Amino acid sequence: MTSKDLSIFNSLRPFSIGFDDMFDQFENMLGNGGMTMQSNYPPYNIRKTSKDNYAIEVALAGFNKKDVEVEFEDNLLTVRTKQVNKSDHKDADGEIIHKGISQRQFARSFTIADDVKISGAELKDGLLTVSCERIVPEHKKKKLIEIK
Repeated sequence: MTSKDLSIFNSLRPFSIGFDDMFDQFENMLGNGGMTMQSNYPPYNIRKTSKDNYAIEVALAGFNKKDVEVEFEDNLLTVRTKQVNKSDHKDADGEIIHKGISQRQFARSFTIADDVKISGAELKDGLLTVSCERIVPEHKKKKLIEIK
């Protein structure tokens, strides 16, 4: 018997119809019964900006647009650094004597639902904001069923 056979999601399957994909996504996210350990870097917020709009805010002090990439594939949004050149201790403002603002490599991933579209990303004042919008298909919208 595998951990999947013992999962709480399997106990819910007899009471639901058409949620198999959702249960499988939870299984993949939870792994072997527990969340995998992730670094707390960089810190982030997930904000609901309106009924169907969300914003993922990632604190990226010391990074600029050319240092970061945002990728979306297979319902997985990943924010990661490109290769950071650690040997470069000079910039337009002069030589860095003490470096207290971290610019370490990172990759942070978010699972995005099928009906959520990524609208765009903006890096401003050290905060990367990825805008998301939930698109409700016509067949999922509320409708009144006529009784015959």
